[in-house]
Amino acid sequence: MEPDLFTAAAEERQEKDPAGSPLAVRMRPRTLDEVVGQQHLLKPGSPLRRLVGEASGGPAGPSSVILWGPPGTGKTTLAYVVSKATNKRFVELSAITAGVKEVRAVIDGARRATGGFGKETVLFLDEIHRFSKAQQDSLLPAVENRWVTLIAATTENPYFSIISPLLSRSLLLTLEPLTDDDVRGLLKRALSDERGLKDAVALPEDTEDHLLRIAGGDARRALTALEAAAGAALDKGEPEITLTTLEETVDRAAVKYDRDGDQHYDVASALIKSIRGSDVDAALHYLARMIEAGEDPRFIARRLMISASEDIGLADPNALPIAVAAAQAVAMIGFPEAALTLSHATIALALAPKSNAATTAIGAAMEDVRKGLAGPVPPHLRDGHYKGAAKLGHAQGYVYPHDLPEGIAEQQYAPDAIKDREYYEPTRHGAEARYADAVEWTRKHLGRKRS
Repeated sequence: MEPDLFTAAAEERQEKDPAGSPLAVRMRPRTLDEVVGQQHLLKPGSPLRRLVGEASGGPAGPSSVILWGPPGTGKTTLAYVVSKATNKRFVELSAITAGVKEVRAVIDGARRATGGFGKETVLFLDEIHRFSKAQQDSLLPAVENRWVTLIAATTENPYFSIISPLLSRSLLLTLEPLTDDDVRGLLKRALSDERGLKDAVALPEDTEDHLLRIAGGDARRALTALEAAAGAALDKGEPEITLTTLEETVDRAAVKYDRDGDQHYDVASALIKSIRGSDVDAALHYLARMIEAGEDPRFIARRLMISASEDIGLADPNALPIAVAAAQAVAMIGFPEAALTLSHATIALALAPKSNAATTAIGAAMEDVRKGLAGPVPPHLRDGHYKGAAKLGHAQGYVYPHDLPEGIAEQQYAPDAIKDREYYEPTRHGAEARYADAVEWTRKHLGRKRS
């Protein structure tokens, strides 16, 4: 028996007793028009609309697609809609349990269905990134010859987890994280819809806001928490889901933090100042508050990158690469795993030796520029590659440092107006001590006089 996305038995049970199914299942969209978010993928003529038969295939039939996005953004939902709306044969496999044998069985069945009955097959493959290279290779002939139309879902970056030949034969569709407004609309629908809670309980604004923070853009998580909290409220005989009931149900306290208000900036400021003050425990506390409140992990990562240059600089040259690597990792993996990466970077920055010399150096240099202390570039430093440059005296008398034993030439580089200015004043903290020695030596050999 071929695997099916939603077996006949399950569908029959759901039809007879819909209340017995989880709220997230009952509220699954039945058409593409009911899908929340992802409107960039649902325009007329889009690959998904072609898959459900809203456009004529003709000589250019619907393409195989790879759906890439965070959990809870609708990958399985879109496959479900296709399974219900299409008149094609629909088969599901999960890369967690299936192997090459199962893939070949589906492909063989698809070829028989096409040849014998003229019926096309859509194969939904969940968690495709879990397939090995050999397992993904087994899909290539079927996709290339369009024996099946593949819908593959992945939460991992497909450029790292999916083989290039399969990528080149499919359209990559990126699902965006659901916005708070997307999830809010889904919650309101679930509260009032006949398939949902049928207005049995109300959801006050403060409880809704906390539910959105808990969901973190994950529709399935939002509906699961709503169902649990609604059940608890009804058991208590309460007409609405209070914040206390929600907290008790999901075992997660409401963090007093408004991402668009003062708390957003106050907690972010406290995080950076704790890192600057080398209090690793306080820094981790504020980081945890931001994470629990549903702060955008990219915002946190950006603040850490700024801190690495503003407060650490060359006292620990590895601080900025660590912060940048954390930002790149966060963009790739998202929450909840991104919390580990942000913790890693926060601890490293908090415990690093501190120096604001890079910050004060560029600040002083920019201040002089604003005051008009600029002046012409010294003639020997100007471009001498064009015809007539020599007649103007450009590039004449320039000493090439690599020709000298010590690799440094005693010549003027700065304009006359600031030739004796010293912007960079290194500390003796951490690795910056060696930069302090280096800058003292180079200034001496450049013939610089202290201002």
